[in-house]
Amino acid sequence: MPIWPESAQSWGIDATMVALILNSVQNMKDCNQCGKCCIKYGDGALSATANEIDMWELFQPHIFEYALNGEIWVDPATGKKLNRCPFLEASPPTTPTAPLKYTCSIYHDRPEDCRHYPTHIEEMIRDECEMIEPVDLTNTERAQTKLDIIMSDSRPAKK
Repeated sequence: MPIWPESAQSWGIDATMVALILNSVQNMKDCNQCGKCCIKYGDGALSATANEIDMWELFQPHIFEYALNGEIWVDPATGKKLNRCPFLEASPPTTPTAPLKYTCSIYHDRPEDCRHYPTHIEEMIRDECEMIEPVDLTNTERAQTKLDIIMSDSRPAKK
């Protein structure tokens, strides 16, 4: 995901700071698709806005069928809440010892809750996010700044 200075500026971070942080701070790995966050929160801890659900109804009926009465990830056949996001898919391992990698089949139409995650370093630590490096734990303020830059294209601008 490209980091554009305009996006970072909406968070109050100027282009010089973006370059310094991204080029000189070697912390926080790219997402390795471990699926921990999707597995943890895809069991009913997510929500979608009424607008998102309306848009799915109009343009993505295959997603909308998993929404019921404002709730998401509901079994279309039974009306019961699913214990896992129906759009989280595991890719076959490349070797017998390789970990599973997960992808989202509705990535471009995923709910805001998914687009905005992770929001805080503490959340990543709690969720055992594999993007975190040991140095992130020693300077969480710097790690938070880098996370804010990485996620600036996925989050609404700060006011």
